[in-house]
Amino acid sequence: MNTQNKLRQELSQDYQQALAHDRFGMSVAARLSDASDALPNDITERLRVTRSQALAKRKVFAAPRTAAVVLANGSSATLSNGDDDFGLWGRITAALPLIALLVGLVSIHFIQNERRANEIAEIDAALLIDDLPPSAYTDPGFVQFLKAKRDMQQ
Repeated sequence: MNTQNKLRQELSQDYQQALAHDRFGMSVAARLSDASDALPNDITERLRVTRSQALAKRKVFAAPRTAAVVLANGSSATLSNGDDDFGLWGRITAALPLIALLVGLVSIHFIQNERRANEIAEIDAALLIDDLPPSAYTDPGFVQFLKAKRDMQQ
């Protein structure tokens, strides 16, 4: 019964606040309209443009919240907004997707590091087994030799 009263109070406060904002806006609009008759045409046009911009940016109030759950207790029923405590198992099941995401990210990290290490090991093995000394790969003429050899093969 306590949550039902809280929900009613929140909805009433939201409604009263929205009503106060609307009343204030109407009073400001009425005062602006009364004084706009004596203004020159260029100023009234600028005011019209700024009013339309203000209306476009105006904050839209949220729709009233409805009860998400109906709880049956014997011969009576209670409306609830669904913010009740989940308990230990509810919290654990809510945390499972986050845990699964973290496990997935950590495993992807380790797999990528393993692949990168294998690629580097293959390159090192090819360099050590090859007939050319490693200093030949840094020679600018060697790059030209490889390009010429590739062009001859095509």
